[in-house]
Amino acid sequence: MRTKLFCLRSAACAFLLFGSMSSASVFGQALKRISTFDLPGPGGKRFDYLTIDADDHYLISAHLAAGQTYVIDLRTNKVVATVTDTPGAEGVEYIPELKKFYTSNAGDNTIGVVDLKQMKVVKKLKTEAKPDGSTYAAPFHKLYVSDERGKAEAIVDVTKDEIIKTLHFDSKTGMPQYDPVARKVYVNLQDENIFAVIDPATDEVVGRYPVGRCKGNHGMTLDPEHHRAFLSCEGNDLMTVFDLDKHQPTAFLPMAGGPDVIKFDPGLKRIYAACSSGAISVFQMDDPDHYRKLEDFTVQKKVHSLAIDSETHRVYAPEQEADGKAVARMVIYEAIVHP
Repeated sequence: MRTKLFCLRSAACAFLLFGSMSSASVFGQALKRISTFDLPGPGGKRFDYLTIDADDHYLISAHLAAGQTYVIDLRTNKVVATVTDTPGAEGVEYIPELKKFYTSNAGDNTIGVVDLKQMKVVKKLKTEAKPDGSTYAAPFHKLYVSDERGKAEAIVDVTKDEIIKTLHFDSKTGMPQYDPVARKVYVNLQDENIFAVIDPATDEVVGRYPVGRCKGNHGMTLDPEHHRAFLSCEGNDLMTVFDLDKHQPTAFLPMAGGPDVIKFDPGLKRIYAACSSGAISVFQMDDPDHYRKLEDFTVQKKVHSLAIDSETHRVYAPEQEADGKAVARMVIYEAIVHP
């Protein structure tokens, strides 16, 4: 009895003793829902990636199954434009210096170039099959778009809006990310459980590294300052911490079922993953080598994506259903920090 009483003074030990206890009951809630607003819809249709234009305070949200993309003013939570002609829009990437964003249109296998001044598609670039996640390497003026089913990475020169090279792999390609510290592009090879490295100076693959117990590494986010990547493993519901210097995974933490988009808040040192089973899994970085799960925060089912405002630390997640009813809406969550 003495051992159990002593152990219960430790939150981590309490969690080990009582496996059914939720992490929220140990650490307290990590998020609080503060607002919601409707989107043009139609309801019941899947959403995908979001990105934030910090210059104009816009949230850009791809409504995949509706074939359109929304530009939302974060100061008013109003939709200022609905950009059509983005069929099956999955990835979305904002290019600050050009006031443009790019959509990955799985519906017609194109990359859509959207002029933010005109709020419309001004050009389309043909890709191979199912363009998905994307990332921008600003010093090189290049956009990298994963053609997931095409097992390829399309490279766009954004000054010309032309695809200048396509890299081919033996695996479906997951989310790519540009590392501004290492000046490298990373891409998940999700069929092979491999983390690949591209040099944007040459657009050659310069490294391929296994991700250990992670199966189906699709989602990715980075902490460039501490040289870490965080992977969402769709095949076995794990969040994997990958050391970018040692080229190896260093930690594996359980996530809720159906993990998809994963994002890092550098200010709070938190990792959030949208899980379609009905949760946002939240993790805390104590230091670059130590992580803990805070909570599987309950949300509606079929939430696949989220975005973080680095200034306010708010989390934005679109919903396609509410308790089984079809909706099209954006939900805003406040981050809760416990002493």
